[in-house]
Amino acid sequence: MPTSPSTAASLYDRVRRVIPPIEWPAFTGDIDAILALKRERNAVILAHNYQTPEIFHCVADIVGDSLALARKAMSVDADVIVLAGVHFMAETAKLLNPGKTVLIPDLAAGCSLADSITAADVRLMRQRYPGVPVVTYVNTSAAVKAASDICCTSGNALQVVESLGAPRVIMLPDEYLARNIAAQTKVEIIAWKGHCEVHERFSSADIRELREAHPGVTVLAHPECPPDVVAEADFAGSTAAMSDYVGRHKPARVVLMTECSMSDNVAVEHPEVDFVRPCNLCPHMKRITLANIRAALEENRHIMTIDPGVADRARRAVERMLAI
Repeated sequence: MPTSPSTAASLYDRVRRVIPPIEWPAFTGDIDAILALKRERNAVILAHNYQTPEIFHCVADIVGDSLALARKAMSVDADVIVLAGVHFMAETAKLLNPGKTVLIPDLAAGCSLADSITAADVRLMRQRYPGVPVVTYVNTSAAVKAASDICCTSGNALQVVESLGAPRVIMLPDEYLARNIAAQTKVEIIAWKGHCEVHERFSSADIRELREAHPGVTVLAHPECPPDVVAEADFAGSTAAMSDYVGRHKPARVVLMTECSMSDNVAVEHPEVDFVRPCNLCPHMKRITLANIRAALEENRHIMTIDPGVADRARRAVERMLAI
């Protein structure tokens, strides 16, 4: 696609701390094409915090954690939404924007946590614990959301659990998030055994080694990490909360116990902070690239569809969360 003098060239200053100059020319053609295609198609790109910097900082219109994307998707003034993230995020965007075309650049961009539970599992949990409300993490399929009472994210899970006024709740599917929330509330939490393949690999021993190697480092952990990791950290919170912490406190040196592109993206905003990177990559997030975002816009692929009966029930669970 012919373009005017490269728009991408003007974006490099923003990401030069995290993308080497030798790599940048490989991105510029796709960036220019994507920016032109967005204008032509009245499209926006929603990008999760775990996307690589050339996506997150150079072509995305809305960025953030799953809660931020869920909220902002509702007010998007566009005909087309491209979800630079994993499959359940594209489903959530479609749930909240049923009249818009939602595209996911790679249908294989899944999630180990979402794959750990099915709607049938939720129904069995209801049979085992009759009358106990089901809180489902947004990192799940639309079918699982539809079988639930209300959704939550890592950023609002405690608030959602306590909003129900119940003495105990079923919280699915992330076992570690459930256990970390249980430590903060008097509500009894019944957990599932799902785990995120990125966050479950961190350990408290990792943090102790980091503190020994980098004296004075501030350690921030995601609540999908095991409870011993959260206990060893200086702060635990969602990806948005970790980013806000860096912005507020500006630690001289920090480590984020989460997917490593998150560190790159926050580092762009805070050049004065030294980021130590104990890098665990999410293979599913990394299936999204500039090339397949461009192809999604050029070829209208892959269109997200959800069975209407499932969508109506799943939407209610998400909307209940957003109403809190």
